[in-house]
Parts: sequence; structure tokens; C-alpha cells
Amino acid sequence: MVQFQVENDLRKVTEAKGSFRVLEYERDASVSSFNAQNEYFMQKMGVHRRQVLCTMNGKVGIVTQAGAMQWMGGNVNATTGIKGAGDLLGKMVKGAVTKESKIKPEYVGEGILMLEPTYKHILLENVEDWGSGIVVEDGMFLACESSVSRDVVMRSNLSSAVAGGEGLFNLCMKGQGVVALESNVPRSELIEINLTDDVLKIDGNMAVCWSATLKFTVERSGKSLIGSAASGEGLVNVYRGTGKVLMSPVALTGSFLAATN
Repeated sequence: MVQFQVENDLRKVTEAKGSFRVLEYERDASVSSFNAQNEYFMQKMGVHRRQVLCTMNGKVGIVTQAGAMQWMGGNVNATTGIKGAGDLLGKMVKGAVTKESKIKPEYVGEGILMLEPTYKHILLENVEDWGSGIVVEDGMFLACESSVSRDVVMRSNLSSAVAGGEGLFNLCMKGQGVVALESNVPRSELIEINLTDDVLKIDGNMAVCWSATLKFTVERSGKSLIGSAASGEGLVNVYRGTGKVLMSPVALTGSFLAATN
């Protein structure tokens, strides 16, 4: 059985759920005179490297983005998860429209799987907590337990692809298990909004993820073109129904961060 010291003076486990643990490096000790100043200010601002550690029990596999694996120990093997030519074509189409890797490797067996470090924040979500499924913003998927099914959902109206700052397709995950998402903002800055037969309107792509039960459209902020122009808002992203939304009020979900990898 592979064993190693998970925590030490530099790295700590900040969250654990299902097969996943999030390791955060409180400071970067591997610096040189050329980047010491940058590393110093990054530490002061809370910019840390993070890694996802997957503990595998031989029963549930782990599906990751292509290239996410850093090292693995024990009886762990990688498979493509492809069941035939039709399945391959379907995965390629889904990857193309959701900005995710076309083929997501699946790791099976018993042992340890460590993913590549990232400066992004890691969100661990139980799919069951989102009811009939969770829809995530493009490019956020990092890994999930193999018990989670993955599919593509299409926007309710074509205008959302160009007018709402969102893509036309998104990745939707259903079933039971835990997913690991990469976020530009920490969980502490996210607002969880619960809807019960109600409406949420957001000016911009600030929604990180939302319940699959919600209907998403892009609409005018006012009842008329004149009213929308007068308010200065124009078009807004609208979520209707019963479910919940995780929203970032301080930064757009697709905003560029100088250090994300």
C-alpha cells in the first residue's frame, strides 16, 4: 500500500469530500532570487498552489480532464472510458462544444492519484445536493467520481451564445458522487442563491454553476427595448424555476487571472 506524508509545515488539507482531498501549499519554498519577490507578495495576497489528492478504493474510479494527472501509486491504471466508435464520436462532439478535453481519462483500481497543481481554487460538490444535476461554467471541470454521469445541455435560446456572455452548451453532471471544479474565485466569495418557483437575473456571466432543474435564458432587463436602454443594463442572464445558483459577485467566471496554472 502506497503511503506518504500528506500534510507538513508547507501543505495542509483544506477540504475533503468523497474520494477527494484538497491540498493547499501555504507558501512556495522552491523559489530563486529571480522570483522571490513575486512569491512573497503572492503569499501575502493568499495566492497559493493547490492540488487534488484522490484516494481510490477499487470500487469507484476517477475521471479527470486530459493531462490532469501528476502521479499515481498502487494498483491504479488509466483507461480511455470509450465504449466504441459511436461513444468516441459523441465524446469528441461534447468536448468541442463545452471547451473541455475531448477524451477524459478514467483511472481505476486501488491506490492514490494526485492531480497537477493549480493556482485556481478548488470546489468540491456533491452532485446529489443539486437535485437532478449540476450545470457548470465552461472550463471548470477538473475531475469527478466515475459514478457521476456527464452530458451536454443546450441553452434554451440561441441568443445566449452571443448576447449573454455564455456559451451555447454546458457540461451537466448527474447521479451520485463528488465533482472537483476549478474556480477563479474562492468559495468564501461565492453567494449561494436558492430559488423556489422564482426568477434570478444576473448582469453578466457571474454564475459558476446552477441546478439542472433551472431554465436558463437571456432576456432584456426591461419589458421593452426603450426600458432596457434607459436602465443601462441591456440583456441579462435569467434563471427560472426551483434550484440553486452559485454566483461570483466580485469577478466574472471567465475573467483572466495572471497565474492560473
